[in-house]
Amino acid sequence: MTRLKFDISMSLDGFITGPNPRREEPLGDGGEQLHEWMSGLTDLRAGHRTTTGTPDADVIADAYDDLGALVMGRAMFDAGEEPWGDDPPFGMPVFVVTHRARETDVRRGGTTYAFVTDGIESALQQARDAAGTKDVGVAGGADLMRQYLRAGLLDELQIHLVPVLLGGGVRLFEGDQAQLECTRVVESVGVTHLRYRPSTA
Repeated sequence: MTRLKFDISMSLDGFITGPNPRREEPLGDGGEQLHEWMSGLTDLRAGHRTTTGTPDADVIADAYDDLGALVMGRAMFDAGEEPWGDDPPFGMPVFVVTHRARETDVRRGGTTYAFVTDGIESALQQARDAAGTKDVGVAGGADLMRQYLRAGLLDELQIHLVPVLLGGGVRLFEGDQAQLECTRVVESVGVTHLRYRPSTA
């Protein structure tokens, strides 16, 4: 069966955005620092290998090359739909978990948004069907990841730990309890890549 994977950059004090995230600044104040290590490394539709041979590029390739579909929360979709535009960076089916029904939306470059109103398990099954033999990624946000973690459905969690203190924003974990087994550590300049396997997976 395909794996369900989540991949996120996080500050040393546990935030995945800076303070005051808002529609025009979804990463909040200073949150762009969390993703500076990825600059020039990724293009979802180019197989994530715009740069090779560096620890960061190899980690990104390993995380994304085998993805065949994504699941996404409605809040993240609403924040990203406009900036992503008519040619989103995914190039694969995206299943948006929502309470508000909407017709399937086909965009350029291979991205299709399907809106799932009957829960996270249904979204995961539809994503697995679409992915075939490939894995499924949780594209965000943190709340959706936590729902899959609590349900015991998440197979892999990769945190890119960035040595900044944001002092506020959206926390990756909020009152969650889980046993995580560290399966890999990759050190690089400006970021440490930590991969975990939830014990409930």
